[in-house]
Amino acid sequence: MNTMLDILGITVPIYLTIALGYVCTRMGLFAKAEMQVFGRFTLQLALPALLFNALSQRSVAEILNLNYLLAYALGSLVMIGGGLWWARRVLGQSLSYSSMMAMGMSCPNSGFVGYPIILLSFGPVAGVALALNMVVENFLLLPLLLAIADAQGRPGQWKSVLLQTVKNVLRNPMIWGVVAGFMFSLSGLQMPAPLGRTINLFAQSSAVLALFVIGGSLVGLQARGLQGTVLPIALGKLVLHPLAMWAVLVWLVPIADPALRAAALLTGAMPMLGIYTILNQRHGHGTVSAAALLVTTVLSFFTLSALLWLLKLQPV
Repeated sequence: MNTMLDILGITVPIYLTIALGYVCTRMGLFAKAEMQVFGRFTLQLALPALLFNALSQRSVAEILNLNYLLAYALGSLVMIGGGLWWARRVLGQSLSYSSMMAMGMSCPNSGFVGYPIILLSFGPVAGVALALNMVVENFLLLPLLLAIADAQGRPGQWKSVLLQTVKNVLRNPMIWGVVAGFMFSLSGLQMPAPLGRTINLFAQSSAVLALFVIGGSLVGLQARGLQGTVLPIALGKLVLHPLAMWAVLVWLVPIADPALRAAALLTGAMPMLGIYTILNQRHGHGTVSAAALLVTTVLSFFTLSALLWLLKLQPV
């Protein structure tokens, strides 16, 4: 009983903050367009500051966890392969639609949902896990999936598609937060106290603002009539992705640090990334991806609570 109360003590505040963002936007206290402003602040300032903080205060040996990178990449690539196979071979969908389904099953919301939950569950290791997740997601998973989607009707242009995707990645402030934090750690320099406190102020704003934005962004999304497509995506993301991560961690790529091991497993269990709908709108899949985002985010309260309970009983 106490274990479940401990788990709810982690997940309830997270999802209450998401619910508050939804209610405030639904009631008109904030416009949905203002959520985009909050989201830009979080993505361009707060999360990069958090990533810089997490890496700059640790040794290079702590940061360069190649087993974590490999385990997370393998587990996610398994889901991409499975999602593409299901959509193409079983459902007979187009390449871009298949990419949308595979993205929903394999690309978690590491920053807006994953970081706060891992922080409350396992402490400061959450920042390192987030930085490592960002590397895999932005340099492997998203470029691959976007290239697959864009290759529909352009079979000979993979190189140009990948080049454009890499350019987009390099414009991501979170990647530069990772790079700057790593370089500062490598330098061995000491951060001047006033500058460190300033960066810390921005970093501390990231968790609550990220969750509030997720809630506000759900306003107006509907899943009516799309259950047949949405539920397989939700099942893949919330159940199969963490199972794939568990299999990789147990049988293929062990991670020595138990907290990082749990963080990798939890990352796989997060709902899909917040910009999922935006990334799929240009191929005409905005409605389905929005419905999947809504359903998966709501269901993740129950699946994440269950997974945290299992991790308390039997650590991975």
